[in-house]
Amino acid sequence: MGNAGYTCIRRTFCWLNIILWLCSCAFLGAGLWLRLSYEGYATLLPQHAALSADTIFMGIGGTGFVVSFFGCCGAWAQSRCLLVLYFMLIVMLFMSEFLVGSIAFLFRGGLGRTLANELRFGIERHYNVSDRGSLVAPSVSAIWDSVQQSFECCGVSSYEDWYDIQTWPGKRWVPESCCRTLYDQRQVLTEGSGDGLLRADCGRSENPSLWWDKGCAHSLQSWFTGQLNVVGAVGLGIAFVQLFGLITSMLLFCTVKHKRASDTYKSYSPSIDPQTRTSSWED
Repeated sequence: MGNAGYTCIRRTFCWLNIILWLCSCAFLGAGLWLRLSYEGYATLLPQHAALSADTIFMGIGGTGFVVSFFGCCGAWAQSRCLLVLYFMLIVMLFMSEFLVGSIAFLFRGGLGRTLANELRFGIERHYNVSDRGSLVAPSVSAIWDSVQQSFECCGVSSYEDWYDIQTWPGKRWVPESCCRTLYDQRQVLTEGSGDGLLRADCGRSENPSLWWDKGCAHSLQSWFTGQLNVVGAVGLGIAFVQLFGLITSMLLFCTVKHKRASDTYKSYSPSIDPQTRTSSWED
């Protein structure tokens, strides 16, 4: 590798890690802001604090901050120790991602049932009509209403998941977001029932024909299946960045070792005699 090639790779590696470091800082700052300002919001699983939006943001931001910091400093200062540490962290991240993905695939049936039960528990214990949270950190109620309106579904597996929850004990009610559109309601109401009653207390009418009959778990699964191309593209992008970091960090590690073995930088090319060729170090 020539001097110009090494300098190009080194600077590209530095700038890539600087960009990742800035993105990590943004994630970390957003997570801290959510934790301090809207603690307990932005999650469909309130009983699992580790899965809340603020915790996830801080986890992603903290990990990226540390890894990109070691990579940038290692390349900028030409530190073999930091480059090796960066390489080991990337390998650990890659192995963790592979392990988590493999476990999720092998136990996808059990995980799906567990997630459905946890979502039902969140509905029963934490749904509160009056608590809407905020635009950036919606509450459980706001998230469920948005999901049910967007996917035209009701409950986790059916509208019966809303029966007898803490917000309305002993009642067979559902949120207003479970109600069908005005046109759909006209198709199921009997003649002469009147349009003025179509939306009035629809969720408390105890009339399942006015509500969406499919669960949100099935709707979300169908939507996710349709987005697999996007998920695959994002996964390939992350894998490419990690692979680039692995190769580049080892390349810089070996080149720094060779550079420090002589007073000036010498090329690796076997066609050039290192005893007769000298070149200046360009930063």
